[in-house]
Amino acid sequence: MANQRREAAIVGIHEWPKRVDKDVSSLQIKAASIHRALDDAGLQWSDVDALYDANDGEGGGGLGLSAYLNIRPTVIDTTQVGGSSYEFQAAHAMRDIAAGKANVAVLSYGSKAATQRIPIGTGGRGGGGSWQTNMEVPYGSTLISNYAMVAHRHMHEYGTTSEQLAEISVATRHHAMRNPEAVQAMKDLQFQGVQEISVADVLDSRMIADPLHLLECCMVSDGGGALVITSADVARGTKKPPVWLIGSGEATKYRTNDGDITVSAGAQSAPIAFGQAEVTPAEIDIAMIYDSFTITVAVCLEDLGFCKKGEVGDYVSGGRLRFDAEGGPALNTDGGGLSSNHPGMRGLFLLLESVRQLRGESTSQVPDAKLAVAHGNGGLLGGSHTGGTVILAAE
Repeated sequence: MANQRREAAIVGIHEWPKRVDKDVSSLQIKAASIHRALDDAGLQWSDVDALYDANDGEGGGGLGLSAYLNIRPTVIDTTQVGGSSYEFQAAHAMRDIAAGKANVAVLSYGSKAATQRIPIGTGGRGGGGSWQTNMEVPYGSTLISNYAMVAHRHMHEYGTTSEQLAEISVATRHHAMRNPEAVQAMKDLQFQGVQEISVADVLDSRMIADPLHLLECCMVSDGGGALVITSADVARGTKKPPVWLIGSGEATKYRTNDGDITVSAGAQSAPIAFGQAEVTPAEIDIAMIYDSFTITVAVCLEDLGFCKKGEVGDYVSGGRLRFDAEGGPALNTDGGGLSSNHPGMRGLFLLLESVRQLRGESTSQVPDAKLAVAHGNGGLLGGSHTGGTVILAAE
């Protein structure tokens, strides 16, 4: 790591604690979260000179949110590529800060998906007249059915089993049960059986889209949060130890006639991020991977280089993804989208929990955690989607 550059760091974070919150708007979640993230860093509104926003909620994008917050950023980035938007934005903040265009950047997210009853995953995809969807949507394809198709293909190609995929749900629930906010989320969303689960429990839960069972699908919640990224000079004076952004990669992938739907955009973004960071997957302590469904995690574990393509079934077996197991890395130690929160675009929470781990503040803390990867998958796995990979390092 002789040439590893540490020019930008996450110095402040906040995660909205409630997963069902009827008393606030999405914009209020965003604004309050930014305020508390700045407090966490020991910074002021007047310090902010860069705003990164995915046009979510009622924020109005970079222009509208700037006015609402009464700030005047000299950098505005409104990249929106689905659930990986925040990994893309973190990468852009790294570049902008390294180029001297900004010193204090904020990223935020707010969503009321649960209280607004948004049918994430199971609703119709809409847009039947689009050139991207007109061969699928008229025949009833939903988002989750596409993920189920990827799972079936992976099983067909490599012999992956439902029992193996269920290990991912079991590991994330193990972490969720140590996180009071995740436990409350499951209660508020009326989960049946707010407790540790087994592989048998996952397979006994009802089928949603064959072969994906209910406990292999993310929850639909309210939520949000914010984080603050600063230059190295600013980071030296903040309240808590900085968590350095040391590598990033961005990629897109879409369905082609000769393509492999079991390969995600992460196969392209991850080598770029690991190369810049000058570390390998074997060195990673924490893997925060977008878990819209178990198959998303399985495919991305392979594509990020934790195991070879087709070997993820054996790789995840035996509980190795738990924070208290040997072999690692620990997966989604906040409970993930499967058992903690999923307001629609979960990429920000991957970064937040990575920071908590590298600060030593997680409810499922990995001892002496030094390196984390946050990998977002935005769009439709097996179809048009993006992969954003960010490598983070402790001080």
